[in-house]
Amino acid sequence: MGNLALIYQNKGKWIEAEKLQIEVMEKTKQLLGLAHPHTLSSMGNLAETYRNQGKWIEAEKLQVGVMEKSQQLLGPTHPETLRSMGNLALTYQNQDK
Repeated sequence: MGNLALIYQNKGKWIEAEKLQIEVMEKTKQLLGLAHPHTLSSMGNLAETYRNQGKWIEAEKLQVGVMEKSQQLLGPTHPETLRSMGNLALTYQNQDK
């Protein structure tokens, strides 16, 4: 499901991607918990879709959560933590923050 959502995302089919990504995120949270890398990845993917649709508040909320949890689990200098910080920075930039 996640892979299909990424295909939709790459084709600019944001609505289809968003629907699948919401489901993937909810299922991974339920099955693996918030502290699992797959859950954080699914949250990040959904946030990117939100950002590409101009849904800044939704994107920012998810990205802050991913960044904070990544810092806790992986540390402040881990590549995934840094990636989450960069994604949040792009969302802030798009909002002129």
